[in-house]
Amino acid sequence: GKPEDPEIIASLLAASDVLGTGWFGAVAAQAGPGKTIAVVGDGAVGLSAVLAAKALGAEKVIVFSRHEDRAALAREFGADVVIAERGDEGAAKVKELTGGYGAHGVVEAVGNQTSMMQAIASCRPGGHLGYVGVAHGVSLPGDQLFFAEIHMLGGPAPVRRFLPDLIDRILKREINPGKVFTLRLPLEEAPEAYKAMDERRAIKVLLEP
Repeated sequence: GKPEDPEIIASLLAASDVLGTGWFGAVAAQAGPGKTIAVVGDGAVGLSAVLAAKALGAEKVIVFSRHEDRAALAREFGADVVIAERGDEGAAKVKELTGGYGAHGVVEAVGNQTSMMQAIASCRPGGHLGYVGVAHGVSLPGDQLFFAEIHMLGGPAPVRRFLPDLIDRILKREINPGKVFTLRLPLEEAPEAYKAMDERRAIKVLLEP
C-alpha cells in the first residue's frame, strides 16, 4: 500500500498508540503457534491485542465482549471465540474451551479489579499474563496470585521496540489496525470524540485536520 492511502494513514496512526500497546500485551502473553490466547477487554487496545495474537501465530484467540460491534471487529481481527460472561463465569468458559486448564496466555487490557482477577483466573498454571490496561484501584490478593503460578509482565508498552515491524506489516497490508477507528471527526470536535468513546458509540475516533 501507499503511505498516503487514508486506510494506511489510519493504520499507521493506530500503530503509534493502541496497536503498539495491544502488541506488547500479546508478546507479554507469549502469543505464538500452538497457543490459546484470551483477551480481557474489547476496547481499541484489546481488539489490537486480538489482531496481534493472530498475527504472531496464535492457534486460538478468545475475546471477552458483550458489544456486538466490538465482537464483530474482534472476529474480523481473528478472534475464534467471543465470550459474553465476565468474572469467574467468564474464566470458567475459558477453562471449558481449554480442556480445563485455562489459556496459555492472557492479555489484560482494561485495568480494573474485575478484569485483572478475570485475567488471572483465565490463565493456566505456568501461563503468561500480559497486562497493559492502566490500573485503576487494582489490589491483588497475595494468596490467589501465589497459587495461580503464572508469569506476569506488563506496564506501559515499549512501542518503539515494535514500530519498525508494525510499520512494515501495515505497508505490506498484512494487518489493518486502522479499523479500530469507527468514527472520523474534524479536530475541533475533539470533545465530541471523547464523548462518543465514553458513550460506546465509537471504539476509537480519528481526528482529521
